[in-house]
Amino acid sequence: MATIIFYEKPGCKNNTKQKALLKAAGHIVDDRNALTTTWTVETLRPFFGDLPVTEWFNVSAPRIKSGEIIPAQLDGSTALNLMLGDPLLIRRPLLQVGDRREIGFNQQKIAAWIGLEVADASGQVVRESLIQQDLETCPRSN
Repeated sequence: MATIIFYEKPGCKNNTKQKALLKAAGHIVDDRNALTTTWTVETLRPFFGDLPVTEWFNVSAPRIKSGEIIPAQLDGSTALNLMLGDPLLIRRPLLQVGDRREIGFNQQKIAAWIGLEVADASGQVVRESLIQQDLETCPRSN
């Protein structure tokens, strides 16, 4: 069991399902609003690790969908400054367990990191329907 700081967009259907899956796996979820958090370069940058800049962005953000911002044309510094000014640009969720930080909800990566096994009342591991769902892609973008 892990205690996860979970930065989300309140009301996001996928963030709600993601948190439910984490809780069903026995984790404690400390949910926080990613849009009202006072981010700085120092607090936000560690979540991106060695991912390419294009993977830092929420592709469903209005400014990206409209073509105003094209992540492939940005360097890391510019991308971070844009995100500090418009948190809707930040890919979610942002997850923190201890000193480790990750972005997005890649279920295989999370399962290997902290575990996503769901057990029934007898302790038997069961497959939860949420595990089979795409919990990364915003349903509103389809």
